[in-house]
Amino acid sequence: MRSRILYLSLAAIVACSSVTAHQTSSSQKALPSIPEVIRRFADAETQNRIARRNYAFTQDYDMLTIGEAGSVTGRYHRVSDIVLDDLGNRIEKITFFPPSTLVGLNAPTQEDIQDLSGVQPFALASEDLPKYQIDYVGKEKIDELNTYIFDVKPKTIVKGERYLEGRIWVDDQDLQVVKVKGQAVPEVAKQKFPHFESYRENIDGRYWFPTYIYADDVLAFKNADIHIRMTVRFTNYKKFSGRIRVADEGEAASEDDVKAADKNKAKPVKPPEETKPDQKKPKKP
Repeated sequence: MRSRILYLSLAAIVACSSVTAHQTSSSQKALPSIPEVIRRFADAETQNRIARRNYAFTQDYDMLTIGEAGSVTGRYHRVSDIVLDDLGNRIEKITFFPPSTLVGLNAPTQEDIQDLSGVQPFALASEDLPKYQIDYVGKEKIDELNTYIFDVKPKTIVKGERYLEGRIWVDDQDLQVVKVKGQAVPEVAKQKFPHFESYRENIDGRYWFPTYIYADDVLAFKNADIHIRMTVRFTNYKKFSGRIRVADEGEAASEDDVKAADKNKAKPVKPPEETKPDQKKPKKP
């Protein structure tokens, strides 16, 4: 009898060990390879880019020039509703656009607009992968998300194209990009481009859209260094129905839109308290 009990005990231990080993093996097999992670987050970026065109949203672009002791010396502030009409024409309806008072800088250039509509929101869609060298760095926890970290940079520079050089964070569950940090390259002519951080939030339980871009950098021009602080907020995401869809952000406004915005130009605006990037973290539903 004692031998039988010992035999049953050993059998139970072996069975438990086999179950544990099987579960561990299954868990390990479930983890995607790094190339698979890259493929899947790039595919998600493509889907996010396409889906965002079917959403209306408010774009608040705010750039400050900073002087001694952190004082604000100038400002460019433009608030717009981004939509498409029923014919598919891009429309930027400006709701607030006072005169620029930036010191040492002009209004955003064509490259700035390209960065705002491409590099900063979605830089690494599937069609962009061949253009980049992507190196796995490790893992990091951001807020409640566990993420993969990748360093990215363009393999070659093609004239007229804009690229991201920096780092991205990818949620290890949804395999979606939730944070981007870096700089848009290359520099063009005498222009300089700030290092920025871009944060995403989950929209409608499926997509990860940019909601906050932040830059605080010193741009080293030939004649002077200019300290800038930039925030771009994307809010009020609403999916359009019927034939009306959202426009790609950054599209120039029509002359009528600019005239309509002139009504707001005389009203001075006090610079808001800056929201630090680590206070705007991606949220998972």
